[in-house]
Amino acid sequence: MHPDGRDSPVLHTLYFSFIVNRPFPDLVVVLTWLACAIASIYIPVINETPLRVILALPLVLFIPGYALIAALFPGQEELDLIERIALSFGLSIAVVPLIGLGLNYTPWGIRLDPIVISLSVFTLAMTMIAQWRRAVTDPEERYRFPAREIIAGISEEFFPREGSRTDKILSIILLISIVAAIGTTIFVIVFPKEGEKFTEFYILGAKRMAADYPDRMTIGEEYPMYIGIGNHEYRNISYTVEIHHMNMETDITGNFSYITRMEISDRFSVQVPNNETVILPYKLSAKDEGFNRIEFLLFNESVPDMGIRGMERINQSYRDLHLWVKIRG
Repeated sequence: MHPDGRDSPVLHTLYFSFIVNRPFPDLVVVLTWLACAIASIYIPVINETPLRVILALPLVLFIPGYALIAALFPGQEELDLIERIALSFGLSIAVVPLIGLGLNYTPWGIRLDPIVISLSVFTLAMTMIAQWRRAVTDPEERYRFPAREIIAGISEEFFPREGSRTDKILSIILLISIVAAIGTTIFVIVFPKEGEKFTEFYILGAKRMAADYPDRMTIGEEYPMYIGIGNHEYRNISYTVEIHHMNMETDITGNFSYITRMEISDRFSVQVPNNETVILPYKLSAKDEGFNRIEFLLFNESVPDMGIRGMERINQSYRDLHLWVKIRG
């Protein structure tokens, strides 16, 4: 309120934009699609179905750009429908990588949750701005999504009133072909042909880079590092990671290495969903000076009995990595 008792112009504009004016249908569709996409990502049962891909793809490729275009161009004559659709795809392709680039320099990084939250906040903000700008635009100049005109145009194109019976049959066949082509495309995207099945297994240094590994260790000190597991097996998998301290020696000829001592230092399990990567922080420590190699073993669901040791255990692992170290007291 102003000191003289009148309503603030800002509050009046907001009230007029969001209370008096009903939400515009295309913006309601944008927010509804956003909510459904978020639900398909996080609701346990739905996020394992093809519905997740169908709803999430437009959230990345189209929805953010459409909301931005709606906020920038509230007028009817500024852009036609084809231009709006084309720019929506183009701006989405530009906006999403920029959001990812910004997240890369934050503590959250480029992960699913920060990306979903950032896209949601951006889309919601642009939609609110679009609602406000359209509301304050003259009704005769305001953009209105031409849903009825599109339906009428499609109906007239495929089923003209003055067309012959043959034309109508051909139109029906053409319409069925278009629907079948779209359905086939969606099927290929949702159910891609399975390629090579594999698992990524790697270790990173303290700065989350493939460098600066702890190769000189002191007993009793902890050395931060990261263990990465990427699941590309086309199914959810429960992996088991084992860390072993080993001592390797070479025979007199120098052609053969063998294990003289091997002790397990740590073991843990981690569930990795299909087509996702988990990077786990880990603190490596040394037990005593009798070791010169640290072995990281990854097992895919089945873990051999602890009676199996040495090279036989390493050979039975799904993936294995190692670090050569010098340990001092």
